[in-house]
Amino acid sequence: DFCSYGGQDVAVMEAYVAEVCRRIVAYEARCREYRVDTVYFGGGTPTLLGVEQIGQLMDCLRRTFCMGEDCEVTMECNPATADEEKLRGFLSVGINRLSIGLQSANDEELRVLGRLHTFSDFCETVEQARAAGFCNISADLMHGIPDQTLSSYEETLMRVLPLELSHISAYGLKLEQGTPFWNRRSRLALPDEDAECAMYEMTGKRLAAAGYRQYEISNYAKPDMASRHNLRYWLGEEYIGIGAAAHSYFDGERYAISPNITAFANGEFILCEREKISLEDRMTEYVMLRMRLAEGVSESDFEELFGVAFDKVYGNRLARYIDGGYVVRTEDRVAFSDRGFFLSNYILSDILDF
Repeated sequence: DFCSYGGQDVAVMEAYVAEVCRRIVAYEARCREYRVDTVYFGGGTPTLLGVEQIGQLMDCLRRTFCMGEDCEVTMECNPATADEEKLRGFLSVGINRLSIGLQSANDEELRVLGRLHTFSDFCETVEQARAAGFCNISADLMHGIPDQTLSSYEETLMRVLPLELSHISAYGLKLEQGTPFWNRRSRLALPDEDAECAMYEMTGKRLAAAGYRQYEISNYAKPDMASRHNLRYWLGEEYIGIGAAAHSYFDGERYAISPNITAFANGEFILCEREKISLEDRMTEYVMLRMRLAEGVSESDFEELFGVAFDKVYGNRLARYIDGGYVVRTEDRVAFSDRGFFLSNYILSDILDF
């Protein structure tokens, strides 16, 4: 359920970029002591913007923030939305990582999802990105697609692996209320939970055999190629979101900008959510986010941050999941086992106070 607008003319896009720049500059005074180590252009298709517009945004970021020389700068990209020349231009203005939304290597499954590209388009985009000079390329895959089978999903994995991408995200399809898929849910031939579990387990096995390490529930990377930007979220660190529908967690506060793109482009800065994060909420979110990572929660870090032993708060609640083999406890760490990962939403909902 992502915020997305089609059919916008050039004037709206230019006004939008100009307003994003104004919102970036508005943070200058508050962020003088900060060093920016990741930037992320997404979600959606920011490659529809021109190289000049992305360059304008990058120049504004550099003038406003202290950006590290090794800053990871990711751009999301749908297949066939940028050619080699445009990708080379993006690289020249500072984009150094691409995240390409494949979803499936099966063209019929892509059609069911309403995607406009084919697997051939994806392969061509990867080839053009490498020719343009990109070395850090990620792909998004999806399991649980209507009419998808274990064998068709395995085929997707086996067709993607020879491309030797640096990073792969593999997500389960989630039906969000208010979307076209939600409205058609009774007519969709969705894989059952056992099939989805088998797909999830297959992902881990196939990617591990190909040299990828699972570092988060749905994310796998070649050595030293984990997404540094997404790790910020899972480590509970601060981030600033700029643009329509963007979310931020900064200075102990969480807030979100209205998804109204017209209002945003016209300079109307509307916050639709805003809340101070209490110590109790921080504790809950810390566990929820850290448990998404393969390394799990460090009990000593937890006690240092919150002044209470992890076992005192969560020990009794976790006991049956440890006994059942869904959660593993080793020295200073508590983490999900492989099968615990697949049931993580259920387990976290049970042990945490939301």
